[in-house]
Amino acid sequence: QVQLVESGGGLVQAGGSLRLSCVASGRTFSSSYAMGWFRQAPGKEREFVAVTTWLGGSGYQADYADFVKGRFTISRNNAKNTALQMNSLKPEDTAVYYCAAAKSPRGVTTTGSYDFWGQGAQVTVAS
Repeated sequence: QVQLVESGGGLVQAGGSLRLSCVASGRTFSSSYAMGWFRQAPGKEREFVAVTTWLGGSGYQADYADFVKGRFTISRNNAKNTALQMNSLKPEDTAVYYCAAAKSPRGVTTTGSYDFWGQGAQVTVAS
């Protein structure tokens, strides 16, 4: 089994920055797993934010939702540690942010493609 633990959420003023971290554990976890970030605001569906997918010997590819491009950066410094640097935060970025892992690199912008989820980290951006 795979466990994912997020950390780094909190309260920040609009225009500020936060960094979320996700650590994966479990004997079956593979460096080839896609690692993604999703978020869910109250009353809304969970939505894709960013993902890193395995390119084999070339490392990892990062992809983003349009609404975070240029503001958020996903990084993966080793197989089990993924971070989401969030800059220029807006009140509409307020949500619970979830780290997730997918065995397959296909369809990684959709929640149904993921096999494991973290417990979530609250991010609140005050105006």
